[in-house]
Amino acid sequence: MFHVIAGLIALYVIWRFVWPLAWPKAAKLLLAALLLLAAEHHLVTRNFFGTMASPEVPGGVLMLLGWAFGALILLALLLLVKDVAGLLLSAFSRRRGQALLACPRLRAGLAAAALGLSALGVWQAVRVPDVKTIEVALPGLPPAFDGFRIVHLTDLHASRLLQADWMQAVVARANALEPDLTLITGDLVDGTPEARAADVQPLRDLRAPQGVIAIPGNHEYYAEYIGWLKTFEQLGLRMLLNEHMTIARDGQSLVLAGITDSAASRVGQPLPDIDAAMAGVPPSAPVILLSHRPVGAARHAQAGASLQLSGHTHGGQILGPHLLTQWANEGYVSGMYQVGGMQLYVSNGAGLWNGFPIRLGRPSEITRIVLRSAPPA
Repeated sequence: MFHVIAGLIALYVIWRFVWPLAWPKAAKLLLAALLLLAAEHHLVTRNFFGTMASPEVPGGVLMLLGWAFGALILLALLLLVKDVAGLLLSAFSRRRGQALLACPRLRAGLAAAALGLSALGVWQAVRVPDVKTIEVALPGLPPAFDGFRIVHLTDLHASRLLQADWMQAVVARANALEPDLTLITGDLVDGTPEARAADVQPLRDLRAPQGVIAIPGNHEYYAEYIGWLKTFEQLGLRMLLNEHMTIARDGQSLVLAGITDSAASRVGQPLPDIDAAMAGVPPSAPVILLSHRPVGAARHAQAGASLQLSGHTHGGQILGPHLLTQWANEGYVSGMYQVGGMQLYVSNGAGLWNGFPIRLGRPSEITRIVLRSAPPA
């Protein structure tokens, strides 16, 4: 379905931008072929250079492909806005509406804007993320945990695009925050443990007195999931798979729970099970739940979670079209939400899938969470 949609987008751009150009037919056919190639480059990399999730080509090539693919998507969106505006204007003035629809200078300007914005978007996607600090008041939080500092990382997506040096910079920035606890909510990697061996090594350097706790995301299931579990344990990450643990501070406790991802079905692994994760948790205990996807938050709130930390959406990546991502994730895409008696925080993520390395208006982040005590709900 992804490739069909990408192809349809390319055909729309060819129809509304390429074919009206005052160029020789051969030149227009060549440009149309290049646009179709940009739209379907994932098919090429999937079949000849790795997999859809992890094309094994140089990072510079991935950035170039991302720029071309991003420019195509942005140009299609801009042309669609122009065409809708032209049709609406035609209802009041046919001459002006047709002039807007056919204006060659406007089409050229939109193409230049798409190319420039896509280049900016690639740079925003691959830069080391800034730190975003939030305070979260949890009802019933023991006084010993007031001021407790958590670093939340998600969607690191180690790959040929985001390699060891980028990962090391993220780890250094996270450690500089001096967290009490570091939590990672999935999609750490793209590719096999062998392919990413060097790129994930910096995760070994994550430091927090209460440990580094993680869960899998959907991308962990795309290549050698069991191998990745072993690798993460070797790197010092404690994996929470439909289970919970308790951390103590000055004789008081806080519960951490974690669930797997629905992509587990593709490899016959356990599906997310909030009931198993919460089994045995005292009803009055404050619980921080790690769930890669924000979906299912209402059910998790009913199960007794106090705070859910998620990623997966990348914040929608592009302001405006992020509404599609929000619609596909039960209305959750970025930031804090109140879901029943539970708070849900959806991080924009530190990295992203290398098949669409674009961020515009939805910046990456390393999240510093400071817990505060609040009266019982």
